[in-house]
Amino acid sequence: MIRTNLTILFSCLLVLVSCSKGGEEPVAPSPTAKENVRAESWRESQMLMGKEVYETACAACHDQGEGGAPAIGDREAWTDRSDLWTAVLAGHAKAGYLDMPEKGGHGELSDEDISAAVEYMLLRTFPEKPRD
Repeated sequence: MIRTNLTILFSCLLVLVSCSKGGEEPVAPSPTAKENVRAESWRESQMLMGKEVYETACAACHDQGEGGAPAIGDREAWTDRSDLWTAVLAGHAKAGYLDMPEKGGHGELSDEDISAAVEYMLLRTFPEKPRD
């Protein structure tokens, strides 16, 4: 009986050893491994998205101040805007305000897209102001 148990135990050990990964080459890290990915901050991501949305949906009016739109970078044009900055301005951009259509006429944009574009315009115009 002991001899049978030892034989079974030895056979199991032999199977386990033959299945080990001892002779295989190490697997290369995945492309998403921490050392292979350049992490951007949330703020940088927002600004990149904001710039893209601005160029697509906002620049036609806000580059030159068409239709009473405050031009990006024109500090005087923005000074009469709300002190609540991003919240109020994003609300106006999402819902439309005066001559500006809802979401700048691009209904496919998300609220997050619009908020990022507003943040981008404010940062370009008032880089010294703290962000929300």
